Amino acid sequence: MRYRILGGTGIEVSELCLGTMMFGAWGNTDEAECHRMVATALDAGVNFIDTADVYAFGESEEILGRALKGRRDDVVLVSKFHNQMPGNPLDRNRRGNSRLWITRAVENTLRRLGTDHLDVYLVHRPDPETDVEETLGALSDMVRTGKVRAIGTSSFPAEEIVEAQWAARRAGRERFTVEQLSYSILARHAEAAALPTAQRHRMGVMVWSPLNGGWLTGKYRVGAEPAADSRARAHGDHFDFADDQVRERKLSVVEELVRLAADEGCTLVELALRFVLAHPGVTSAVMGPRTHDQLLTQLTAVDRPLSVGTLDRIDALVSPGGVLNPSDVGHTPPALEIAALRRR
Repeated sequence: MRYRILGGTGIEVSELCLGTMMFGAWGNTDEAECHRMVATALDAGVNFIDTADVYAFGESEEILGRALKGRRDDVVLVSKFHNQMPGNPLDRNRRGNSRLWITRAVENTLRRLGTDHLDVYLVHRPDPETDVEETLGALSDMVRTGKVRAIGTSSFPAEEIVEAQWAARRAGRERFTVEQLSYSILARHAEAAALPTAQRHRMGVMVWSPLNGGWLTGKYRVGAEPAADSRARAHGDHFDFADDQVRERKLSVVEELVRLAADEGCTLVELALRFVLAHPGVTSAVMGPRTHDQLLTQLTAVDRPLSVGTLDRIDALVSPGGVLNPSDVGHTPPALEIAALRRR
């Protein structure tokens, strides 16, 4: 395993981060296997683990907390807040980036994880209804009381990253030092603005969906039906199988990438992870395995970097900044989602 410094935080983290979105009802309900994945990752040198309160609505955090018992200090632990959480329907503030919700959300997360602090706490998505100064103020208080060591964002567009940096400096708040963004061979949009902006502000970058929702695992191929238990079958719209043009475009590129990986002497999974780690602005790639076997196929990705020739061949298949499906960007600007923001 190799390690990099997480932006300007001084925190050293592994190039591979264990993502736990699949722990629990959203993916793997076998808690013993989830614990085994954590143990295997740590034994392989992974010291970076990511979760969020919304993953299986708290179950992922609970499983991870039990898996880390006795090993909490071995890891840099990340969680996130923002998304709607279940509860009393009259409680209309169980979501968002307000101080009211953040102060409740962090206590719930700490309780579920069985720890007294988070090493990194991320805003899962932007919130157009909350001033960023409000969010930064609440998070700054948590840093100063020791509940949180560093703060950051997830899927923030470049302009909102910049706005938050200026707001922190203007108001004397803690600044966001980490950004978690969507980035893969098939979705290279982050290269245009978000990655250079994060570099400019010395932010550590965690990449989510480096395998593009399973497309870069090799399980979706031309002429082959998706497996019965695949996410493509369960969530066809989300994984592009309902859109004929996007599906055919991705299948065609994947076939070329399979051949490219063979020429490079690695698997498609290794190719995909090595690609995102080759960008100078990326600190760590978030693995999201559902099973222990899937984890094992990803841990070998850091054995060696990709050659320059291979990176050039990838550029010829998907141009820098290119994306095969705009939905892969991970966040649609509110002005395009909320009609009231673009109509009088």
